[in-house]
Amino acid sequence: MAAKSQREIHIFKDSAAIAQRAAEIFVAAAKSAVAQTGTFSVALAGGSTPKLLYSLLATDPGLRSQLAWDKMQMFFGDERHVGPDDPQSNFKMAFETMLSKAPLKAEQIHRMKGEYPDAEQAAKEYQQELRAQFHLDDTELPRFDLILVGMGDEGHCLSLFPGTKALHPVQERIVVRNWVGKLYTDRITITAPVASNAAMILFMVAGKEKAPALKAVLEGPYEPEQLPSQLLQPTNGQLLWLVDQAAGNMLSNGIRE
Repeated sequence: MAAKSQREIHIFKDSAAIAQRAAEIFVAAAKSAVAQTGTFSVALAGGSTPKLLYSLLATDPGLRSQLAWDKMQMFFGDERHVGPDDPQSNFKMAFETMLSKAPLKAEQIHRMKGEYPDAEQAAKEYQQELRAQFHLDDTELPRFDLILVGMGDEGHCLSLFPGTKALHPVQERIVVRNWVGKLYTDRITITAPVASNAAMILFMVAGKEKAPALKAVLEGPYEPEQLPSQLLQPTNGQLLWLVDQAAGNMLSNGIRE
């Protein structure tokens, strides 16, 4: 497990409070990255709490005005095997709540092509996109400034589900197709090594149904085959967990906000 100095756990009243703090972290990370490198690369997530975050960033004048939108590159950590207009699409949610409302150009938005009949083709194409955008050779990993992540009630994150092949990617793969039998569908996802190479990983977790898995991920033994969220451990960065009271009600540790 990550050293405690690398990991912070903050417990909030509800999803709205998580989104507000996440927005502050997003703005700070963007300012820092732009100051250092002239650009800010972020991998977006699906889910209800990120939806609140995206809406805040796009519509709150105090937050929106602090962001150098023209310096951003928007990526995705994973995607469903659906088209961009499908209600399940992570891209659709992010587009409707933030991307379409912000002053972003089309070339700043990098989506996974979930509409391809062959999810493997979508994964390989996105892998090529990341290598081109980050100027990587076949052995290098992209380094996102920020990766936004949720957690499922069985401890999965991104589209890394318990017992699936994506938990053990071949070394040169940074984006993979992942067959999820229990959902009878393919997913497209970045790998755990890619996420762990980010400057900051920001988990947002809400809901009482996630409390047992969250307790196991954060305070239980290291069993990533069962709890893939344990795989996300920064190699040189920060790991922040923002959770609500319902999800965090079994935790022994954490800063209560």
